[in-house]
Amino acid sequence: MTRLGIAIDIGTSGIRAQAINLASGEIISTAITTYHPIPGGNIIDHLHFALEMGVETAQSMLVNAVNKVINELHVQTKDVERIGLCGNTVQLSLFQGMEIRDLAYTGKRKLESLGVVPPKRDAAIIIARDIAELDLPGRCEVIIPPAIKHEIGADALAMIIQSGILEKNETSLVTDYGTNAEMALFHEGRIITGSTAAGPALEGQQISCGMLAVPGSISDIESIISGHRVKVLNSQMIPVEGYTVNINNGNIIDKINNSHPLGITGTGTIAIIDQAIEANIITIPRINTDDAKLHFGENIYFTEHDLFEAGKAIGAIRTGHISLCQEAGIALKDIRSVYMSGATGTYVDAIKAQKLGMIPSHVKTVYQIGNTSLAMAVDLVRDPKNLDIMANIANKLRKTYYMFASSETFKKVYMLEIAFWTEGMPMSLYRKFLKRYGLSDLLPVEKKPKVIRTVNRDIKDLGRMGLTIIPKIGRTTQAKFKGCSLLMKCIEECPENAISIIGDTKPATFALDQSLCIGMACKRCERVCPEKVFKLKDFFVRQNKNEM
Repeated sequence: MTRLGIAIDIGTSGIRAQAINLASGEIISTAITTYHPIPGGNIIDHLHFALEMGVETAQSMLVNAVNKVINELHVQTKDVERIGLCGNTVQLSLFQGMEIRDLAYTGKRKLESLGVVPPKRDAAIIIARDIAELDLPGRCEVIIPPAIKHEIGADALAMIIQSGILEKNETSLVTDYGTNAEMALFHEGRIITGSTAAGPALEGQQISCGMLAVPGSISDIESIISGHRVKVLNSQMIPVEGYTVNINNGNIIDKINNSHPLGITGTGTIAIIDQAIEANIITIPRINTDDAKLHFGENIYFTEHDLFEAGKAIGAIRTGHISLCQEAGIALKDIRSVYMSGATGTYVDAIKAQKLGMIPSHVKTVYQIGNTSLAMAVDLVRDPKNLDIMANIANKLRKTYYMFASSETFKKVYMLEIAFWTEGMPMSLYRKFLKRYGLSDLLPVEKKPKVIRTVNRDIKDLGRMGLTIIPKIGRTTQAKFKGCSLLMKCIEECPENAISIIGDTKPATFALDQSLCIGMACKRCERVCPEKVFKLKDFFVRQNKNEM
């Protein structure tokens, strides 16, 4: 019998897990999903869903998805003795079935009026039978790392610890470039943390042809004499050269390795914007082609709406950096080193990212350090004593947490970012407003920083059994609606093609792929129903037995 551990990173866009030999510490296998099981593209969507449908429903969906991921690690679950989790506060709270209203609402009076007692989210080791529906041996240890405060969770702690910034005596900035962009600024022994809902565009989601960083995704593009060369992630999650394309019309100029990209990941989105600006094909907020799109071969394209979504995400990150500097009493130019974590932070061309404002302009060194959340989960599984380290750091950081949602600096700067990305505000005018507000200036890049990749891919070691990608993680459920006239408006209106009809029974049986559904923030299917009988909630009630 091999004693096993499982490391799990529950991200906002998906789940990543690794099986570990507890005796040797060896990584055995890796499994990742391409979607999150709870509908929505960000933390707010997931909170909204849990509030409307109930925490038990959201927990059931998340835990069952975790069960599927563990099964795809191809190990004997009966031999699993320990699992270590990492992720943001919302994800870990939903996994445990905890109160989440304190994360959705702000203000002591509001919470008191709702009768909400915010739970403690301290470090804990529980057992598997304490987690409803978790399909592991009942006595299996479940290691739950602490949250710092509110929206700053264990993944932010992981980012800080794995980067090593606390061990270096220089002004440093570390950012996890994900849907929920956590960041921390270290200056003169003090560390200030913050988090902003950047949105899923930088992870390849809510982009017309977007996808997560998985094999087949375009992760970068480079300008060459004949056109633009795309780079695609291979089966080992390593970027390799693909074909050369005319991005104005999508004509393939030459092919390498017979690559056939499937879509565009977040880092590819950043590269596309940078290279199209360099070629004067993009003049923010416009794409200067005949159809206002950029093309990357057959059925892969990038639109002005995609540019807007990516701009909002980039703008939120730059706003967070400016806000942290303001809180620390320093300028952006005082930051000496930057650490980039997460899939986007690993695969992105750091120089392109800097030109778009995702990295301060005067940094000397940029480190790209991989998926720190999963790496921390692995460390917890290998040695549970790491939980004490996380708890001690969390206690210290709770005193210097900076909540962007209540920051006047963040509000002012983000409005400038929206004006820049959606209305074409000149950077010169943007900088004038920053000066008027007494904030750090956005100086132009003068010298390229030294870029150090500490890993070749965001998951450093895939294990001897390699990587398994799980494209379908959510449930498909069914519902019937009395009074439906089968006008198909709901199916036509769904932006994600998540709804279909099964068979020819009356009343009709509708099926919903929950992992494709955007969730409560959309509900276009409900609004377009002529008879007003279509109810999205009917697909998610826990008592629904019609699952596929």
